[in-house]
Amino acid sequence: MMQFDEKVLDAFLKQQEKLFPEVVAETPEEADDFLSECMAVVVTGKKEVWAYFEEEGVDIAEMNEDDILEADEVFDVGDGRYLIVEC
Repeated sequence: MMQFDEKVLDAFLKQQEKLFPEVVAETPEEADDFLSECMAVVVTGKKEVWAYFEEEGVDIAEMNEDDILEADEVFDVGDGRYLIVEC
Protein backbone atom coordinates (compact mmCIF):
# COMPACT_ATOMS: atom_id res chain seq x y z
CA MET A 1 0.00 0.00 0.00
CA MET A 2 1.34 3.44 -0.93
CA GLN A 3 1.86 6.06 1.72
CA PHE A 4 1.49 8.98 -0.68
CA ASP A 5 -1.51 9.49 -2.95
CA GLU A 6 -1.42 9.58 -6.75
CA LYS A 7 -1.35 13.39 -7.04
CA VAL A 8 1.62 13.70 -4.69
CA LEU A 9 3.55 10.95 -6.46
CA ASP A 10 2.81 12.45 -9.86
CA ALA A 11 3.98 15.89 -8.72
CA PHE A 12 7.23 14.40 -7.43
CA LEU A 13 7.85 12.35 -10.57
CA LYS A 14 7.35 15.42 -12.78
CA GLN A 15 9.41 17.83 -10.67
CA GLN A 16 12.10 15.65 -9.05
CA GLU A 17 14.92 17.03 -11.18
CA LYS A 18 14.59 20.46 -9.57
CA LEU A 19 16.03 18.90 -6.41
CA PHE A 20 18.13 16.02 -7.73
CA PRO A 21 20.66 16.09 -10.59
CA GLU A 22 19.17 12.91 -12.07
CA VAL A 23 15.95 10.93 -11.91
CA VAL A 24 15.66 9.04 -8.61
CA ALA A 25 12.30 7.37 -9.34
CA GLU A 26 10.59 6.35 -12.55
CA THR A 27 7.35 4.78 -11.30
CA PRO A 28 4.83 5.75 -8.63
CA GLU A 29 5.95 2.77 -6.56
CA GLU A 30 9.61 3.86 -6.72
CA ALA A 31 8.61 7.43 -5.87
CA ASP A 32 6.59 6.24 -2.88
CA ASP A 33 9.50 4.15 -1.60
CA PHE A 34 11.96 7.01 -2.09
CA LEU A 35 9.73 9.58 -0.39
CA SER A 36 9.06 7.22 2.50
CA GLU A 37 12.80 6.67 3.01
CA CYS A 38 13.37 10.44 2.97
CA MET A 39 10.54 10.93 5.44
CA ALA A 40 8.98 13.47 3.10
CA VAL A 41 5.87 15.27 4.33
CA VAL A 42 2.77 16.66 2.69
CA VAL A 43 1.36 19.88 4.09
CA THR A 44 -1.78 21.81 3.27
CA GLY A 45 -1.24 25.39 2.26
CA LYS A 46 1.51 27.96 2.19
CA LYS A 47 1.34 28.70 5.90
CA GLU A 48 2.06 25.06 6.73
CA VAL A 49 5.13 25.11 4.46
CA TRP A 50 6.39 28.14 6.40
CA ALA A 51 5.59 26.50 9.75
CA TYR A 52 7.41 23.32 8.71
CA PHE A 53 10.62 25.19 7.93
CA GLU A 54 10.37 27.15 11.19
CA GLU A 55 9.85 23.94 13.19
CA GLU A 56 12.84 22.33 11.49
CA GLY A 57 15.03 25.27 12.48
CA VAL A 58 15.75 26.40 8.93
CA ASP A 59 16.94 30.02 8.77
CA ILE A 60 14.13 31.69 6.85
CA ALA A 61 14.56 35.20 8.25
CA GLU A 62 15.60 36.62 4.87
CA MET A 63 12.97 34.71 2.90
CA ASN A 64 9.43 35.60 1.94
CA GLU A 65 6.55 33.24 1.16
CA ASP A 66 7.40 33.06 -2.54
CA ASP A 67 11.04 32.22 -1.78
CA ILE A 68 10.01 29.31 0.41
CA LEU A 69 7.55 27.94 -2.14
CA GLU A 70 10.27 28.07 -4.80
CA ALA A 71 12.79 26.20 -2.62
CA ASP A 72 14.13 23.07 -4.29
CA GLU A 73 12.72 20.91 -1.48
CA VAL A 74 9.15 22.13 -1.98
CA PHE A 75 6.96 20.55 -4.64
CA ASP A 76 3.59 22.07 -5.51
CA VAL A 77 1.09 19.21 -5.75
CA GLY A 78 -1.35 21.48 -7.58
CA ASP A 79 -4.33 21.17 -5.26
CA GLY A 80 -3.24 23.47 -2.45
CA ARG A 81 -0.90 20.90 -0.93
CA TYR A 82 2.88 20.89 -0.96
CA LEU A 83 5.31 17.98 -0.73
CA ILE A 84 8.48 18.75 1.24
CA VAL A 85 11.45 16.49 0.57
CA GLU A 86 14.63 16.77 2.63
CA CYS A 87 17.10 13.95 1.97
